[in-house]
Amino acid sequence: MAKKSMVERQKKRERLVAKYAAKRASLKEIAIDESKPMEERFKARLKLAQLPRNSSPTRLNNRCQLTGRPHAYYRKLKISRIMLRELGSKGMLPGMVKSSW
Repeated sequence: MAKKSMVERQKKRERLVAKYAAKRASLKEIAIDESKPMEERFKARLKLAQLPRNSSPTRLNNRCQLTGRPHAYYRKLKISRIMLRELGSKGMLPGMVKSSW
């Protein structure tokens, strides 16, 4: 069950990133702008720090859509190498043929 919950957690993070993207971008723009006064830039950084931690795009990982595994991930298929092998062996992936020698 833990693997499924990681997929759900990832989906929740993706929703948060999409929800706060505009606000985060505007606050970052203010915080970086050298022409603005120091107090205003500092307030923008504080507001940025108060946003949910999971709303940052750097918190997103590529995960297998079937198992939630974050390693050995194939981007085009959105699955891990283990599931690629299993599905290929069962003949469930079009264009893949199981070979053994």
